[in-house]
Amino acid sequence: MARAHIVGLGGYQPGEPITNEVLERLVGGLPDDIMSGLSIEKRFWLLDPETGEHHENNSDLALEASKRALGAAGIQAGEVDLMLCATGTPDHTLPPMVNIVQEKLGLDQCATLEIRSAGAGWVQALEIARFYLEAGLYRTALVIGSEAISPVLVQYYLGKDPSRIRVRDRMPLYMFGDGAGAAVVTAAEDGDGGLLGGAMRAIGGNRKPGIQTFGGDTHKPMRAQREQKLVVDLQVDVVGAGQFTPQMIVEALSDTLERTGVAVDTIDHCLVPEGNVGWMLDAMDASGLRTPEWDALQPKIFDNLSQMGACGCAAVPLFADHAWRSGLFEPGQRIMLVGVEATKWVYAGEIVDWTAPTPGS
Repeated sequence: MARAHIVGLGGYQPGEPITNEVLERLVGGLPDDIMSGLSIEKRFWLLDPETGEHHENNSDLALEASKRALGAAGIQAGEVDLMLCATGTPDHTLPPMVNIVQEKLGLDQCATLEIRSAGAGWVQALEIARFYLEAGLYRTALVIGSEAISPVLVQYYLGKDPSRIRVRDRMPLYMFGDGAGAAVVTAAEDGDGGLLGGAMRAIGGNRKPGIQTFGGDTHKPMRAQREQKLVVDLQVDVVGAGQFTPQMIVEALSDTLERTGVAVDTIDHCLVPEGNVGWMLDAMDASGLRTPEWDALQPKIFDNLSQMGACGCAAVPLFADHAWRSGLFEPGQRIMLVGVEATKWVYAGEIVDWTAPTPGS
């Protein structure tokens, strides 16, 4: 039967890196223990942090990552007949951002789908692409994860005295960044390797959201929303995320391994955004949730959070692109990709027997 393969990746983050020193000047600092727990040294924003003026839009980030992925795969944009985009911060509520990227790529006709599962969304999209390609319904898929969080963040400090900004409002500014990652996926009838399958589940059906936005939506009358202090208010339950994210990760690991029938000791690398950061390791130890799968995979967990920031839908493909281009992911290796999302406690995992040659090798 046909097997779907990742044949190229591309990642893009806008502008110059914004360091912790820059943020401390603009918004005030964080206590040392919180800073060490976040483990983020820099992030990228599509706007000017001094003025809030935009240099790019989310669709521009997605377009650039897509072009880089197509270039790495040696595939022309016109060959793409399936596009999937995961984002929680589209240019507009309508039309779907995937169709804006479609237009910017010059594709008159293409099957498209947009997913709004934030950190888990790109892995979900990858699994959906696998099903379509292996069924023979499409030939070439472009799977994008793209996020633009900075337009919401700058509202918290522009024109304000940094000393008067609450610590809880400063934390998202230090955590989140913008960026996009994309994969080109094709199907081959012969040969080994490729996408083996995965798992996804939302386990927060009875649990309040860990991250939520208010503003510009339909949850209450627009006249009431106009009275808000912020156009869009981003609320992050840092304590709740710290308590429940370990549960998502251990369930994602075990569920993905079980559904694919893959033995944990055959995994060479496991990409989990925030999987190696201080707060996650401390929370895992404190939760009593350490499992045999976690213990076996923990030395193999890879992320690039410290250098890229928390980028929602873009995190997994961005970090994967970095790992592939730096030579960490090599043909013949077995990779586990895991995305987790605290908005409503969603996880998704995928296992890949890697076949794409390292660029420049």
